Amino acid sequence: MPTERFQFTGEGGHQLAAALELPDGEPAAYALFAHCFTCGKDTLAAKRISVALAAKGIAVLRFDFTGLGSSEGDFANSTFSSNVADLVRAADHLRSVRKAPSVLIGHSLGGAAILAAAGQIPEARAVAAIAAPSDPAHVTGLFKALVDDIRAQGEVEVSLAGRPFRIRREFLEDIAEHELMSDITGLHKALLVMHSPVDDTVGIDNATKIFVAAKHPKSFVSLDHADHLLSKPADALYAADVIAAWAGRYIDTAKPAKAVDLPEAPRQVVVQETRKSKFNQIITVGPHRLVADEPVAAGGEDAGPGPYDFLLAGLGACTSMTMRLYADRKSLPLDRVTVTLKHSKIYAKDCEECETREGMLDQIERDITIDGALDAEQRKKLMEIADKCPVHRTLTSEIRIVTKAVD
Repeated sequence: MPTERFQFTGEGGHQLAAALELPDGEPAAYALFAHCFTCGKDTLAAKRISVALAAKGIAVLRFDFTGLGSSEGDFANSTFSSNVADLVRAADHLRSVRKAPSVLIGHSLGGAAILAAAGQIPEARAVAAIAAPSDPAHVTGLFKALVDDIRAQGEVEVSLAGRPFRIRREFLEDIAEHELMSDITGLHKALLVMHSPVDDTVGIDNATKIFVAAKHPKSFVSLDHADHLLSKPADALYAADVIAAWAGRYIDTAKPAKAVDLPEAPRQVVVQETRKSKFNQIITVGPHRLVADEPVAAGGEDAGPGPYDFLLAGLGACTSMTMRLYADRKSLPLDRVTVTLKHSKIYAKDCEECETREGMLDQIERDITIDGALDAEQRKKLMEIADKCPVHRTLTSEIRIVTKAVD
């Protein structure tokens, strides 16, 4: 997926460095991402979420706030209000060269800034706040021992995440005056609040305050054991998956095909290297885009499921679908099917019913949970049906794979 890098003029007249993460085809929608306090557009969370959303067809613009990353200006001259203004400028620029963002995403203090800016971006229909403080002044807790010195001296150097930054009295005054709760109450846009209950930088109580202040439609998703910066790839990718699925209710994320255009044959699957890391792949199946990778232990970045994960997912999905079709056709009281799968290698000599007697064999363990008021005979029949799903039959029958080089 291509990344377009450029600059635009911020509120203070400085050139701000930006990156627009684009999908391979025409974007279904555009999003604007605001990074965390003193971070930058290329922090792991910002980049991973942007790339993952682009893989799902949503182009994402992220940029460095004044004095950070590759942007011009002095960070000491920036304030919360200037960050909000720069977000509005970024949306204006995107509107002029592409299309205005319909999705707004902010992380940490960037989440507070995106909530404050949302009312000034009329095209935005969905706003996602990740680990955001309910009061921008919360950020002063990162250097609370020096707050009095800043007020007295006018400007003091503080250390944040091991890096020196100069904070001015004007920053404290500006952030203290901002009434974020009123912005949230008057948002009039769909809101998604995402927060980890173990976030020790911005407590979960901030998410509660934001959620309570907002009007419907609003949603909350727990980030479980994630840290504040979403430093684990799986946490950032989970956030991106949830945002993409949730935003689909409020924006056009796909163009529905006409009935006459639906293919009768199975759709072609295209897998291509992205070159973003050693194993990272983009998988295209009709209008759908997926990311494949290998776990960190195997030399990858765990940016997506691995090849065997997809194999198991295909078998699990087919199993559940087949059982559902049978239950609906027979009017069985089946509430839900859950299929859990695991792949491993075993010694052939340990498998009494296998024809192969030497070497290693692939083994897939499939555990099926059936929820519903079914009797023993109905459950037995559903388990028999599970083995009749098409993917199961394919995996247990002779398979011919024809490979050829294409110029």
